Amino acid sequence: MSEAVDELFLNGEEKMEKALNQLKKELGQIRSGRANPMILDKVLVDYYGAPTPLRQMSQVSVQDGTTLVITPYDKTIMKEIEKAIIKAEIGITPNSDGVVLRLAFPPLTEERRREISKDVKKIGEDSKVVIRNARRDMVDGLKKLEKSENLPEDGIKDKQDEVQKLTDKYTGIIDSLVTEKEKEVMTV
Repeated sequence: MSEAVDELFLNGEEKMEKALNQLKKELGQIRSGRANPMILDKVLVDYYGAPTPLRQMSQVSVQDGTTLVITPYDKTIMKEIEKAIIKAEIGITPNSDGVVLRLAFPPLTEERRREISKDVKKIGEDSKVVIRNARRDMVDGLKKLEKSENLPEDGIKDKQDEVQKLTDKYTGIIDSLVTEKEKEVMTV
């Protein structure tokens, strides 16, 4: 059709992709009873006066599925790492043996699993709202272009159908990610 329409689609799909990436990041930080190194993504350690992500200054591995083992590259900052984990409020207290830190993930109660499942659904719904807003912006943009550039009405209708297909694609991905995370949370 026109360059402006292509630009509109590019911007719209970019917004949808960002919403999807944000959802993946948020779901990765939700505790599910299993050890997941992504929960440490928000932990910043005060390293010589600079807040530094924990995963940049240590090796993180999963032991027996329920324990994270953190091996700092610099053993002198063990106390700072411990403080940062506690400050990040991830809900687990680190155990140190002077060489490594262990984070043991306790099994979640049934009630807590249901709460987390509700949170997962809400995060998924928030992502869908972002997708729908992107769709609305794209459709509004198409209508404006139809008037300003005198584009054919049936061509615009076809483009609106494409916008809807794109929206359906992203909401479908969101639904499957949310369902997958809910299953993971509810599995004992």
